[in-house]
Amino acid sequence: MGTQTGSEVIKDWPDESREAAQLVVDTYGEPQEVTPSLLIWYDAGPWKRVVASRVFFEHRFPAPHNDSVQSVIDYRVPPEKITPVTQFDGSVVVERTAGEVSARCHDEQANLLALNLMHDIVTDARTVGEAREHYAKEFADARRKLPTPYMDKLRFAPGRDTADPDEPVLSDQDLQRAAEEGKQHEQAG
Repeated sequence: MGTQTGSEVIKDWPDESREAAQLVVDTYGEPQEVTPSLLIWYDAGPWKRVVASRVFFEHRFPAPHNDSVQSVIDYRVPPEKITPVTQFDGSVVVERTAGEVSARCHDEQANLLALNLMHDIVTDARTVGEAREHYAKEFADARRKLPTPYMDKLRFAPGRDTADPDEPVLSDQDLQRAAEEGKQHEQAG
């Protein structure tokens, strides 16, 4: 069996995820990685990574649709802003340790909208409620064929050195002592 292209693999996908994946293929060409359930593009447009998946998730905000295309950027979200970001949109995912944020929706434009509004929340330009209202407005404006500036492009530059490895709470001595206690426990047991 030869290697299949993304276009060939998605022929067997459900309509909900196949149509979304085809939009990414049409925009960025064939992906760099292809599996039976995932297509992955690297450094595509403004994105660090784009992942189209066979699996899709029902999402009801701001109106019912399916999420199957994930767009990833390098971005550091301060820990105290993670909860407001998730309150805004459950399809915006913060990977604190990796220093990445992604949005998973049905197309790139909706992901741009979600990440632009995530940035507004992190920078205190909008509250969670204001961001949700703006999302709904632009979502509807896209169907009205009105301007949608938050869907056109990222309105900020993704970060550099965004990983957050956190701080250790156990010293080498603590770990050594724990290992010794484990040996003693093992011998006693």
